[in-house]
Amino acid sequence: MRRLTSPALPDRRAVLAGGAALALAGCGGDQPQVDDEGRVRIRFATDWRAQAEHGGFYQALASGAYARRGLNVQIVQGGPGVNVPQLLAAGAVELGMGSNSFIPMNLVAEGAPVKAVAAFFQKDPQVLIAHPDPALETIADLAGRPFLLAAASRDAFWVWLKAKYGFTDDQVRTYNFNSAPFLADERAVQQGYLTSEPYTIQKEAGFAPRVFLLADEGYPSYACMVLAPDAFARDNAASLRAFLAATAEGWRDYMQGDAKAADALIRKDNPEMTQDVLDQARARMREYAVVSGGDAALYGLGTMTQERWRAFYDVASQAGVYPPGLNWRDAFTTQYLPGRG
Repeated sequence: MRRLTSPALPDRRAVLAGGAALALAGCGGDQPQVDDEGRVRIRFATDWRAQAEHGGFYQALASGAYARRGLNVQIVQGGPGVNVPQLLAAGAVELGMGSNSFIPMNLVAEGAPVKAVAAFFQKDPQVLIAHPDPALETIADLAGRPFLLAAASRDAFWVWLKAKYGFTDDQVRTYNFNSAPFLADERAVQQGYLTSEPYTIQKEAGFAPRVFLLADEGYPSYACMVLAPDAFARDNAASLRAFLAATAEGWRDYMQGDAKAADALIRKDNPEMTQDVLDQARARMREYAVVSGGDAALYGLGTMTQERWRAFYDVASQAGVYPPGLNWRDAFTTQYLPGRG
């Protein structure tokens, strides 16, 4: 699972560098190619190796939802050292995945012409994990405990945690994506992903950890976003709308229907993935309404709202992550979503 071997959040410096490259490259102005059957070729880069968190995209591929809309979609796996904004900048892919709201906002800060055009996770699956303790009822109860955090997380969700709960930097310990330090210290709190570390810890350590989903405590970040260069969106609006409509169908079917074909493609792309991991991840996403909850229940899968983006920017800018006056509205657009535009 990715978050045991590599940061759940990309290094912010790398993301900013990718943003600068996007700005310099003009970012996606060329027309995409068309295959022998007249379908538009779209390469979509994910944020890590194939897994259930990418299931809707693989479902749309397996079910023919992309093909029925005139698209020939290739899913390009992420992995260690892969930077999605840099792939977009180089023209190596037409579309890419954004793991959290910091990514498109960082690109805005760099003046890069790219936006989030959909968010298929209404809840960022970022969690805090603690040892089972009846006294732990809310995140606030973690005050004074050591937090095992990756370096990139300190400039991401830790900003929100400090602002909301008054946690301090002297609580932070280095997390190298190995759960051994957490298991050795019953007071420790470890970062993780709802769909991975809690399951791994339970299998390996034999106990169910206490899990706090940040989104259920008000953390406003989106996840599993589709990033599109402005030029590509402008010049290929119909294809982008078709991609998002097919992906929404894919996520609906992956969460509610038969996921066997999608899971087979995931395991083919990532032979290290196992079916039990896929099954439990999909169950957690259903249980916590990661895909279908929030505004998606009202406006459809993939939706984003100005209110959420404003709330995210307010927290981050007040903490000094972004300058006052940054045009946060440039981070996203909903005009290409099904039923919009």
